[in-house]
Amino acid sequence: MPAFVGICRVTLALPGSSSLKDKRRVLRSLMDRLRQRYALAVAEVGSQDAWRRADIAFACVSGEQRQCEAILAECVRWLESRADIELIEVDTEIV
Repeated sequence: MPAFVGICRVTLALPGSSSLKDKRRVLRSLMDRLRQRYALAVAEVGSQDAWRRADIAFACVSGEQRQCEAILAECVRWLESRADIELIEVDTEIV
């Protein structure tokens, strides 16, 4: 049986962040919620020293490609609905 891995990398703007401490607080909450709500692996993968920008990636595994696509799309919609961040770029890949 094939296994599919869905990977999504997003670049976020954090307009309310005025320090790295603010950024870490927002990202920690965001990444914890993604992990709990969608059972994903989540990590900050870039822009670690920028106050108002963040690059995070999240991944899921499924036996069906469509399910991976649906989970990642739902996560992106959830991110888009948040008022404290702004999505700049989204890159999704299914392997």
